[in-house]
Amino acid sequence: MKIRPVILCGGAGTRLWPNAKKHQAKQFIDFGNWTLLGKTLERVKASIFDAPIISTNAKYLRQVKLHLKKHKIRKFKIVLEPAKRNTAPAILSTALIKDIPNEQPLMFLAADHLIEKVGLLNKAIKKNQKKLTHNNIFIFGIKPTMPSSEFGYFLTRNNKVTRFVEKPKEAKAKQIISKKGYWNSGMFYLRKDSIINNFKKYQPNIYRNCNKAVGKAKYKSNVYYLNKQAFTKATAKSFDYAILEKTKDINAIKLDIPWSDLGSWKEICKMYGRNKRHYYKKKNVFHRPWGSYVNLFNGKEFLIKELYVKPKGILSLQKHHHRAEHWVVTHGKPKITLNKKYFTMRTDETIFIPLGAIHRIENPYKKPVKIIEAQVGSILKETDIVRYQDVYGRVK
Repeated sequence: MKIRPVILCGGAGTRLWPNAKKHQAKQFIDFGNWTLLGKTLERVKASIFDAPIISTNAKYLRQVKLHLKKHKIRKFKIVLEPAKRNTAPAILSTALIKDIPNEQPLMFLAADHLIEKVGLLNKAIKKNQKKLTHNNIFIFGIKPTMPSSEFGYFLTRNNKVTRFVEKPKEAKAKQIISKKGYWNSGMFYLRKDSIINNFKKYQPNIYRNCNKAVGKAKYKSNVYYLNKQAFTKATAKSFDYAILEKTKDINAIKLDIPWSDLGSWKEICKMYGRNKRHYYKKKNVFHRPWGSYVNLFNGKEFLIKELYVKPKGILSLQKHHHRAEHWVVTHGKPKITLNKKYFTMRTDETIFIPLGAIHRIENPYKKPVKIIEAQVGSILKETDIVRYQDVYGRVK
C-alpha cells in the first residue's frame, strides 16, 4: 500500500509580518520563482506516495488549486476547514474522509517547510512503514545545527520519545542538544486507525465533532467542504498538545538533513545567503563609497540584499520611514549603532532594525564585513533614507 501524503496548508504566516493587515501566508510567498507549497508538492511526487490530500481553508482554496495545476498534480483531494481550529482537528478531519482505508499509512507534512536531501527523508519513511501499528505514531526529528529558540525539541531513549520541549530559551536549547535532543520537525507518520484510536482515547470532543463535520461534509470537484456547525464545536488544539503529549507510544525517526521552516527573516536571510549564487546578477551590484551591495531578490514587500563593507568603511547614520530591516552577519565583525546603543556583532549573529530606528554599520577592521539584509515594508527604495551623519559628505 502506498503512503498517503497529507499537506497541512492553513498557516497564516503572521510571524513574518507582525504589523501588516494584509500579510502573505508563508507557504505562498514567491522566493524567486518557487514557493514552499510548490516544493512540498514536488516532494510528494515520489514513487512511495499516493495522491496528496491538502488541508486548508476557503481563503487559500484558489491559491492551492493554482499550485496543483502549476505542478501538474491531477489526482488530489482538498479538505476545507470552515474555521480555524489549529492542527489537531485539521489532522483528524483529513484522516476521516471515506476514501482512506483504516490501515492506510498517512504522512503529514507542513506546506511551509524547506527540506533538502529529500531522498534521505523518503528512505526513512519507506523503511519504517512496516513498523506502523493501530496505536503508534512516528515523528521526525532534525539534528540541530545550532541552539535555536525558534524550534521545539524532543528527547528520546532507544528511539522512543520521552519528552517534548516547546521553543526553549537559547541556554536551555544548548542543554537539550548536549543530551542529544532533536528539533521537532512537525512531520507525523501514522496509520488512519492509529489517529482514530488516539483521538477517541485522548480527545473525544474533537473526535465526535470532526466525525460529524466529515459525515455532513459537501463534496464537489475533489473538495470536501466540512460542516461548519460541527467543526466549530471541536476544541481548538494543536496535535502536539492534543495527542503527542498524552500518548506514550511515540517513535522518533532522526534525520541529519538541511531543514528549515523559514519562520523568521533570520532563517530567510540565511537561506538566501546559502543560495546566493542562484540569485546573484552583475547588473544588480551597486557601488558606494563604503563598499557595495547586491540586490539578490526583490519580493512582494520585501527585498533581500548582501552588503559588502570594505575595511574602514562606514555607512551613514540613518533611518527609514517605510521599512524595517533584519540583518544576519555572514563575515567580519561590524560595529553597529542602534538608536543610543553601540556594539559589535559577530558571524551568524542577527539584529532587527525597527521602522524609524536610527542605525549605522561601521567596519573599523582590516577584514571586510558581509551582511545579508532583509528589508520589509511598503517602500523599499534608496530614496527612503534619512541621513543624520555621513563621512562621505552625503548629508544635505
